[in-house]
Amino acid sequence: MPAIARSLTRPDPIAAMRWAIAGLFLMLACALPVRAAQIEDFAGVYEGSADVENVSGEVASRDMSVEITVGRKSFTVAWTTVTYRGDGRVKESSYTIDFVPSAREDVFAAAMGTNVFGHSVQLDPMEGDPYVWGQLLDDTLTVYSLFIGEYGGYEMQEYHRTLVDGGLQLEF
Repeated sequence: MPAIARSLTRPDPIAAMRWAIAGLFLMLACALPVRAAQIEDFAGVYEGSADVENVSGEVASRDMSVEITVGRKSFTVAWTTVTYRGDGRVKESSYTIDFVPSAREDVFAAAMGTNVFGHSVQLDPMEGDPYVWGQLLDDTLTVYSLFIGEYGGYEMQEYHRTLVDGGLQLEF
């Protein structure tokens, strides 16, 4: 293989310093974490609608609204869904769940019940109650619900609410 001839010159010390400073700024910029959303960023009232297809292929229109309020150490997610069926029936469901910090960072326990000491606690899924928790990851607040059926099977629901320009994007 033939050798490649290159001309070598003495490095310009000022240019070398500029490159070093530019490299340092680039390393610092890459090392700085991108600010993830805080729960306060989700506070507000949001409304929208969607056409949702169920497992049997039936499409139903839904109007949805959610209000997220933030307290000192907790937050509340209250949502309503109005479903319009093809046969003219209308179904409205509303839920309100308080969330408190857990021992894990950015994971929140649902405070849906009260123990004998007056403290908020999660419900017992073995008693047929939903087990609900929330997670904040980047720009998405996810609410998970686990239901254990009468014969031991389970149903899992996930509601991903992502901050977007002008509001929230809901995926469920």
